[in-house]
Formats: sequence, structure tokens, C-alpha cells
Amino acid sequence: MALGVLAAAAGLAPAQADDTAPAPAAAAAPAAARFDGTWQTTLSCPNASGALGYAYRFESVVKGGVLHGEKGTPREPGWLALDGPIEANGKAKLFVDGLVGGAPFAVGQRPAGTRYGYTVEAQFTDDSAEGHRVEGRPCSVTWTRER
Repeated sequence: MALGVLAAAAGLAPAQADDTAPAPAAAAAPAAARFDGTWQTTLSCPNASGALGYAYRFESVVKGGVLHGEKGTPREPGWLALDGPIEANGKAKLFVDGLVGGAPFAVGQRPAGTRYGYTVEAQFTDDSAEGHRVEGRPCSVTWTRER
């Protein structure tokens, strides 16, 4: 009853004021799913601060607007995971977690198996994305959507 009174005061018909409208989370679900699918990922870091450069290509999957990519065998030297949400506008703040594969490729010549992590900021479109490492040596990440 109170809902009908409030609706009338707002100039709405009672049928317009019911709870049948989708919840904001439900309305956001299609936007988050916009980037769902498989993406070919290329992570490249040039020679920097005495460390050799490298480039990796691996598959990432976006599901429900959340990206997960992984290279190598978990808990083994050379492993890397890339994770995080993609906003409806395509902006993403992702986190890399990994284990050094070989000392010559690590800044400071850290030994194989040493854990590292950093942030990647990226911008996704429907078919591609570009990003960059925020901290430490300069690195770029590109994604191409598989269709």
C-alpha cells in the first residue's frame, strides 16, 4: 500500500512502482559478459636494468567479465598468472603473479623460482586490448580475441 502512495506522489502509476525491474547487478551482467571468451595474450618486456628481454604468448579466458591467463606449470619456475576484472567500459586493472624462470631475464638477476608480482593497466575493445606494466621494468601486453 505504501508503495502505491509513494508511486502516486511521484506521478507514477502503481504498476510502474513495483519491484519487477531488474536489480543493478542483473543489468550489469550483460555488460560484464561483453568481453567473455578466449583471448590470445602476448606479454613483452624489453632488455632493462641488466635483465634480458622476453616475450610470452599464452591463452587467457574471460568469464563473467573476469580475465584469467596462465603460462607454464603452477609452482614451477617460469610460471605466470594474469588475473582481474574488466569493467563494462573495457578498462582493466589486472595483477600478474609469477615465478622467475631464469636469472638472466630477471631484474637484479634473481634466481629461478623467486616469486614476483606487478599490476597491468589495460583497455579492452570488442576484439583487442592493449596494456602496460605499472611498476618496475617497462612491459606491454596485447590481447586478440579468438572468434
